[in-house]
Amino acid sequence: MKSSPVQEVELDYDYGTFDSAAFAVSTLASWQSLAAVIDHTLVKPGATRHHVENLCAEAARYSFACIVVNPVWASAAVSALAGTGVAVGAVIGSPLGGSLVSTLRQEATALIRLGASELDMVLPIGLLKSGNHAAVKRTVQSVVHVVHHYGALLKVTLETSLLTMEEKLRAAEISIQAGADFIKTSTGSATGGATPADVALLRGIAGARCGIKASGGIRNLTQLRALLEAGANRIGCSASVAILRELGAE
Repeated sequence: MKSSPVQEVELDYDYGTFDSAAFAVSTLASWQSLAAVIDHTLVKPGATRHHVENLCAEAARYSFACIVVNPVWASAAVSALAGTGVAVGAVIGSPLGGSLVSTLRQEATALIRLGASELDMVLPIGLLKSGNHAAVKRTVQSVVHVVHHYGALLKVTLETSLLTMEEKLRAAEISIQAGADFIKTSTGSATGGATPADVALLRGIAGARCGIKASGGIRNLTQLRALLEAGANRIGCSASVAILRELGAE
């Protein structure tokens, strides 16, 4: 008898450990160490070249880990950040998670060739909620192969506010087994963003196997601190500069 899609992706219980408390303390020791784990993000549909150039100037000034933009602005961001050490990231399959696998692979290849080194992909949410876990894993794995072939990183967005507890568990494990470098909470476009409870859940599943990126609705240092303490080791937000100033940046 053929196995069901649910049985094709088994949960892995060898998690390893990640010391969230120690990581939070060291990261919050200075605004510089905090900036080093922030993805300075601008993915609004109305973002202009001027907005993107300002984003890049801020990223260079504060030495953020990465900037994240829509694909149309990747080339401009790469040019603006050349020589700064700040990585350029872009979203694919965002924000709906409804793209064809071939489209995701082509977009990933094109963006990496333009100079992007970190990609944020949205999990195929509809397939997950339909119970077709094998197809979800194949989709993520297919994109992982392309991204890792070029030496780039892939963050897989689960859109946790749309998922049940079981779906969060399954989506996280699928993404980790498929080779994701980070699992990410949210796009910021759905009904909710990052919560400490969801981050703690994802870290509990991931252990030390991959990173956890908290994103969506992070507007102040208090929120950010709670997410780091829950287990995030990368933060995606657009209020990055204001948050660094709460920690003493000028």
